[in-house]
Amino acid sequence: MSAFARNEGILHAEEVSLAEIAERFGTPCWVYSRRALEAALEEFQSELIGIESLVCYAVKANSNLAVLDVLARRGAGFDIVSGGELKRVLAAGADPRKIVFSGVGKTAAEMRLALRVGIVCFNVESAAEVDRLDTVAGELGKVAPISLRVNPDVDARTHPYVSTGLKENKFGVAYEEALPLYRHAASLGNLHVCGIDCHIGSQLLDAAPFVEALDKILALVDQLAAEGIALEHIDLGGGLGIRYRDEAPPAVSDYLQPMLAKLRQRRLRVLLEPGRRLVGNAGVLLTRVEYLKPGDVKNFAIVDAAMNDLARPALYGSWHEIVPVVPRRGRVRPWEIVGPVCESGDFLGRGRELALAAGDLLAVMSAGAYSMSMSSNYNSRPRAAEVMVDGRQAHLVRRRETIEELYALEKRMP
Repeated sequence: MSAFARNEGILHAEEVSLAEIAERFGTPCWVYSRRALEAALEEFQSELIGIESLVCYAVKANSNLAVLDVLARRGAGFDIVSGGELKRVLAAGADPRKIVFSGVGKTAAEMRLALRVGIVCFNVESAAEVDRLDTVAGELGKVAPISLRVNPDVDARTHPYVSTGLKENKFGVAYEEALPLYRHAASLGNLHVCGIDCHIGSQLLDAAPFVEALDKILALVDQLAAEGIALEHIDLGGGLGIRYRDEAPPAVSDYLQPMLAKLRQRRLRVLLEPGRRLVGNAGVLLTRVEYLKPGDVKNFAIVDAAMNDLARPALYGSWHEIVPVVPRRGRVRPWEIVGPVCESGDFLGRGRELALAAGDLLAVMSAGAYSMSMSSNYNSRPRAAEVMVDGRQAHLVRRRETIEELYALEKRMP
């Protein structure tokens, strides 16, 4: 059951009216459902009962401390890609022993921080990173636990900007280079080779590429074992998609069970890195119509949210359902839902059939992932407030920025 549903015609987040939230906190405003977050995590955890495993939420999808806190309380680990994300999850109460550090450009300073707090594993993505991590760990008198992110050259059948498992992508170690690099890493005194990692893309709607990638990874695991390099865990990555419009993503069980069937006879801890699947449908963006601008060719509804708030439509051509919080009777016509940012690409939705008037409140659905975390201050626009709904309570979990804060670190020339 969706956490966002109508009660007496008005769209609610759990038991709280979105109209009430907009009145209390203003617009634009992000609204998240605690119930939806917990239910999405439980889908994964319930499939893993009886299996040594860890679900590491991909922090890049939504890094609000309240979101991280809700997931940490339910036993989630975290997949991070920067020192900033590491400090965020620690501030949210994460157990360092449940943190994996991914990403292609880890700095020495980030490595030192992660080694000092004792994360569970570094997902290493290049030969140069192997050598740097060995050096940094040696300087600290530590042994760094590592896995290699192996690029299986599998077509994830998704948007090219979020495909990460092909040879031409910047991520991971090429499959044919993995075995010699594992040998090299195992020979270094400050590294402990403990796992293998694979992530082929985002918003995947077919389980078959996951299985294809796993088969290639397991063949490599067997080659490593034959050479005396016994791994302790396998990280299957993330990327399972959600429904934005009319997609039919696989259920978590349909995604996981074919892979788990191949792993049941192996003594490997299973790590997962879901992001969008946990938070995407747990959030909406509230925005209010400022002006209506009908025309001969197109009708524009100019709202107070913009591409700086939600970049996905402009960046990927992504589709988000846009619905009125309080439905209006009247003439339905196609509207271009656009923001005030000075770019022709500033749109949230095109050709939406709606009855609208100035002042109407709209909800942009399925906006919990890669939305606020990708927002910016373009056109000197303060980033929006964030609210977490828990049953009948709405909690402000990030206040709206002020314009003065945008230039607080700057100064005029003397």
